[in-house]
Parts: sequence; C-alpha cells; structure tokens
Amino acid sequence: MNIGFKQVNKHFGEVHANADITLNIQSGHIFGILGENGAGKSTLMKILSGFIQPDTGEILLGGHEVKIESPADAIKFGIGMLHQDPLDFPPMRVIDNFIAGQSGSLMLSQKAAMKDFRELQTQFGFSLDPEAYVDTLTVGERQQLEILRLLWLGAQILILDEPTTGISIQQKEKLFAALRVLAEQGKTIIFVSHKLEDVEILCDKVAILRKGYLVGEVAPPYDIDQLVEMMFGKQITLKDPTPLGQETVVFQLQDIVVEQYPLVIENVTFSLHAGEVIGLAGMEGSGQDMLLRACVGLLRPVSGRVIVNGNDLTGKNYLKFMENGVAFLPASRLEEGLVPGLTLAEHFTLVTDQKEQLFIDKAYFRQKSQQMIDDYRIIGRPETPVESLSGGNQQRAALSMLKDDLSIILLEHPTRGLDIESAIYMWDKLKERCRNGTSIFFISADLDEILRYSDRILVFFSGHVSKPLDAATTSLEQLGQLIGGKGWDRTFSNEESYETSTKP
Repeated sequence: MNIGFKQVNKHFGEVHANADITLNIQSGHIFGILGENGAGKSTLMKILSGFIQPDTGEILLGGHEVKIESPADAIKFGIGMLHQDPLDFPPMRVIDNFIAGQSGSLMLSQKAAMKDFRELQTQFGFSLDPEAYVDTLTVGERQQLEILRLLWLGAQILILDEPTTGISIQQKEKLFAALRVLAEQGKTIIFVSHKLEDVEILCDKVAILRKGYLVGEVAPPYDIDQLVEMMFGKQITLKDPTPLGQETVVFQLQDIVVEQYPLVIENVTFSLHAGEVIGLAGMEGSGQDMLLRACVGLLRPVSGRVIVNGNDLTGKNYLKFMENGVAFLPASRLEEGLVPGLTLAEHFTLVTDQKEQLFIDKAYFRQKSQQMIDDYRIIGRPETPVESLSGGNQQRAALSMLKDDLSIILLEHPTRGLDIESAIYMWDKLKERCRNGTSIFFISADLDEILRYSDRILVFFSGHVSKPLDAATTSLEQLGQLIGGKGWDRTFSNEESYETSTKP
C-alpha cells in the first residue's frame, strides 16, 4: 500500500516538530527515515500510526485521504508500529501478548492463535516459546513477538522506530532477513533510524529530516558523508579517544558470585582504576547486566566482596553506593532513570541536595535547568515533561543529572537511541569526567563503541566472563567471535593468574 504525507505539520508548544512534510512511500520497499535526535522522525511516524494527530496536513493511503485517530484505527487501515521500547505486557505469556488487541473471545482466539503463531514464526525463522513469559525475553525477542502480533492483526505497513538499538548482531541479521521477506511479499516497511550503516545495508531509499523539515531523499548507492551532512548540516569527525586510566584502584570485585535465574556468574575478580573505561560486551542476556547491577547494590551477590574506594559495600543498597560516589544510568530511561509526569526543572530539583533549604526556590531551579539544557544541548524547556522528549534527549537529560564529584559511573547502553553527533557529545562529556578521575563501567550492544571508547573489555557468554582484554589490540572480528562463544579456549588458553571468572 502506497503512503503519502501532504504538508503535514505538528507543533509541541514552540517546537515545530514536523514542518510542511510532503513525502511519498511506495509499497514493496524498505524506506528509511534518517535524522538527528529531535529531527521529527518519531513524531511523523506516530502521526501515521495514530498515536498523535497532525495540526494540519493530509495522510494518504493508496491515493485516498484517511483520518487515523488512534492506534486501533491504524490497525484497521493495516498500519502497525514497532516502537523503540516494545509495547507489551511483561508479566504475561508470549501467546497472551500475541493475542492482545484481537477482537472476540480470548479463549476462542487463543485456541486458534497458537497454530497461527507457530506458522508465522516458522516463516521468519523465529524460535519463541509461546508459553514463556515476556519478561524473560531479550529486547530482540520482544521485537520478534511484536512483529508477529502486528502481522497477525493484518498489518500491511510496518513502521520500525530505531529497531536495532540494544539488540545483538545475530538478532539484527534475523530482523533484517524478516524485513526483506515482508518487502518481497509487497508490504511497506518504514525503517526509522540514525544508524547509517543499517540504512546502507537495508533500505531501498531514504528520506532525511532535520529540525522538523524534510531536507531531501536519497537512493542507493549511498554516500555516507552526504547523508551525515544532510542530517546535521555539517560534517561530523570522530576523534581518537586517549586512555585516561590512573594507577589508583577505586573499585574491586573479589570472587563475586551473582545469580539470577537461569544464569550464574561465578568467581569474578577484577580491579578498576581511576579514570579508566571498561566495556562489557556480550549478547543480551549473557550476564553483563547482572554484574553491572551487582556492582552498584541493585543485585545482591551470592558471595564475594564489592569494595569501593577501600570501603566494603558488599550487600549494601544503592543509596549506600551513591553516598560513596557511585552512580548508575539504566537503559530503561522512563522506567528507571527518569520520572514520567515530572518536568525537567522538577527533575533537577529532585537530584539537588537541599538539606540547607527550607523551601524550594522554583526560580533558581528553573534557571539551573535551563543552564543544563543549554550545556547538554537538550531539545526542550524547563517546563517540558520528560516523557515528551525524544529518546536521545531523555538520555542527555539523564546524564546531565549525574553529580559532578562521582568516583564511578555505571551505564547501560549510554548511546542507545542517539544519533552520531549526540553519541560523540555524550562520550566527550564522559571523558571529561575521566580526566578528573571518574571511572566508567558500561554495557553496549555496539561493538564499535566498545572498542573505540574502552581501555579494557570484559566479554560475557552464557554467564561466563572473560579475562580483561586490551581494547587497543582487540579486533572487531575477534570480539564478535568471543561474544558468539567462539575462540575462548584459544584466546584464554594461558592459565596464568588473571582477573576473571571461569572459562566456558
């Protein structure tokens, strides 16, 4: 089904999120939508999928104007959207989520749906257990479930918003294969992304948005430099990061054992130095998130010791870790990192020490929040609710609220959802802290990011943890093989004393 946008406009207060967008997308193709954070990509797709309505303009399907007033309307028109954070029900089973949104009797639908579910996932090479609970799935598996559900509901147009964020290389390959099959079947695929390499591999054509405006459309072969300049209005240059680690040990794990069914991480011994950056690499669900949370008091170790700046904090809660200069920035920004319903100014009020103040000085905190908005280039205002910010701007906001005098920062996917310029800016800010002695522990699904910004790397595979690898001498191919479980015996065959756990 062909899609048309005709002079579509959308404002959020003073922000012109979509400005006179006129665009045509042909069926049977994978069409890319590129743009920096806050360019208006997600806004345009939410208009098409019925989550929000345009201020002015028209939406055309098959050449006919339609009014899409809700996601339910969108499904009736054959439009389904896969959001960056899957919209599912984690406490429920896979098959129950698959049926969600289907009209009619739940029991009758479920009986008929199980057969459809198995047939659909076989078609795309998926291997989800329909009886498993969604909260046990990886992000990639949750995406697979949502694709199957939307197709079962009759979607002929599939919108994917930053779908490769936070998923493994293998999951991305499986996703791309599924999207190519759908395009061959005549379905329309809209692929919203800021990752140029994904667009280059997958998309038949791309449209580029910048600050709410459509600046152009490009067909293959793609010139990456041209796409970058269209996205940002300038060229972006990557700088070579300099190792900033010092001799002082600020953090130690001593024979740590962490358990969270079905994984167990055993006997990890590791030392982190002031100003050092350690990357944790592995497929999602391999245990890196467990270890990171055990390092900050959010998951209690079964045994072993966690020592911060000489203080034994084993078994202490997150508040005690914070008091010792440790901060955690989670991947789930709205669920754990920020408070939906509160404005940026209210967030800065919450994170500021007010022990000496009897009353909240609203004018002061509004001024301070504006200063942080300017400093971190957040597209928003002090009175902007955090949930209305784009994903990248939420990430910038979360980073801006970290205290200055931190000893260690632990981050899950720090550049998740960020465009190239924003990712570089984020790491510039983190490296500034490293120069002042702050250490960084971070998880990323982007192997290039792991290799570029880490001083040392820990690789995770099915709960096993490698010895520290020197990032400067580790290749992308070697890292990819280790993440997939290959080459462990060859790489770690030397049994001399080293700081890690057992081999797989």
